[in-house]
Amino acid sequence: MAMPRKSTHRTDPFEADTPHGRIPPPCTLVIFGASGDLARRKLIPALYVLSLEGLLPTPFFVVGAGRTPLTTDTFRSSMEEEVRTHSRVPFDATAWSIFAKSLEYVRVDVSSLAGIAPLVSHLHEIDTLRGGASNHLFYLSIPPSGIAPLASLLGESGLSRPASSSFTRLIIEKPFGLNFSTAQALNALLHQSFEEEQIYRIDHYLAKETVQNMMVFRFGNEIFEPLWNRQHIDHVQITVAEPIGIEGRGEYYEESGALRDMVQSHVMQLLAIVGMEPPANFRAETIRDEKVKLLRAVRHIHPDDALSYTVRGQYASGSINGEHVVAYRDEPGVPEGTLRETFVALKVDIDNWRWAGTPFYIRSGKRLAKRVSEIAIQFRSVPHSPFVGNVPTPSATLSEDVIAPNVLVLRIQPDEGISLAFSAKVPGQSMEIREVIMDFHYGSSFLTQSPEAYERLLLDCMLGDATLFAREDEVEEAWRFCTALLDGWRAHPPDRANCPNYPAGSWGPTEADQLLERDGRKWREI
Repeated sequence: MAMPRKSTHRTDPFEADTPHGRIPPPCTLVIFGASGDLARRKLIPALYVLSLEGLLPTPFFVVGAGRTPLTTDTFRSSMEEEVRTHSRVPFDATAWSIFAKSLEYVRVDVSSLAGIAPLVSHLHEIDTLRGGASNHLFYLSIPPSGIAPLASLLGESGLSRPASSSFTRLIIEKPFGLNFSTAQALNALLHQSFEEEQIYRIDHYLAKETVQNMMVFRFGNEIFEPLWNRQHIDHVQITVAEPIGIEGRGEYYEESGALRDMVQSHVMQLLAIVGMEPPANFRAETIRDEKVKLLRAVRHIHPDDALSYTVRGQYASGSINGEHVVAYRDEPGVPEGTLRETFVALKVDIDNWRWAGTPFYIRSGKRLAKRVSEIAIQFRSVPHSPFVGNVPTPSATLSEDVIAPNVLVLRIQPDEGISLAFSAKVPGQSMEIREVIMDFHYGSSFLTQSPEAYERLLLDCMLGDATLFAREDEVEEAWRFCTALLDGWRAHPPDRANCPNYPAGSWGPTEADQLLERDGRKWREI
């Protein structure tokens, strides 16, 4: 979790406080791939909002670096259109004119040392003539295959080594490797040019308000943390569902699939935050230490047992919001007859004193019924109900004298908030008991709009706060678990006659329901 904005903690001697938060020291952010989709839709709009809120330093420069032949004026004009379209706050012409002065563009060729020489010269000019303070951040918004070569080039050019009393940081988007061995190899290559504390591996899920609030909820409220264990919690469900398809990224998705794309990164991070032990303090390394301990406690599944703990799915054609959508195999860039999974469900066991015997169930997929990311904590049922004959049967598998268990739901998107289900008596003469919901919504409670994930992440990078970024051992532990599943799937491919196995607009294949039913449980109705 990021340090609260009103904190007096200093991550850098130059940072200052404002009513809105901390201001980092003067710096220059270089975006490789500045004409790409991520920079246009997320990064530049996020920086514009930070500027509008007075959270950027003075001076501050954004240098777009790419192969596309653009002038700085052309780059500024094109980014203005993107900000008008994608900014979460209304466009302000005056604010834009101020922010636009920080935008510059340099054409580079990242295939050779000579190709990035123009960038080296440009940064030297900023640092020596315009007070950039030699603080540099390099954001690699490029295809995964280019990360290691570009990092090596930055090292050869000398840009990876910060000047005295300055910082240099490398920001990397997922996917971080394709399996355990490639993630290890990528870490080793990066460390040839950058120290681990210079590397910021972004997972935008960790910057969502509810994800951060999980730690405050657990460790700032005495009534919940004593219940956060195997004695009181029956199981945990993590759902990350999307109604969208692969959005034209057929080639990428064929290489990744649902397990690599969502579970290894986003979902394993959520699992770590829900299950981690209380940190001694909220410093970045302390929190990341506890997350790694949790990931190391995740029971590894032998490849031969992968099918007993996982379910794969691929969407067929169907209807979502009244609109017909095609099957995955009919998406552009997807090869005919592919067996690549677009849905995965799995059971995760954690072998430590807090969670032994309390399973975590995970499901994530494309073309599901609705967009939702949530964590549902289902508590154990009461050991004995005195209301025999008065309580409606909550499910076909439970006896009629069992009250529906309490469920705590942490909603990450789209409606950020927290809800708690508990039983209450219906007004009247009879003893009729019904489940009711106590609900908290961020928007209505705080009457303010939550910042976009990239606003927080970019600011934290400038501040040197690594709390919301994955450390190398976090990445490798998540891959260690997922790689065993991939190995098992490779050895036991799905039956072609049963692929695709769920219609678009559903909640996935029926086998996912059976995964819980054999444990006497069921997925939460959303």
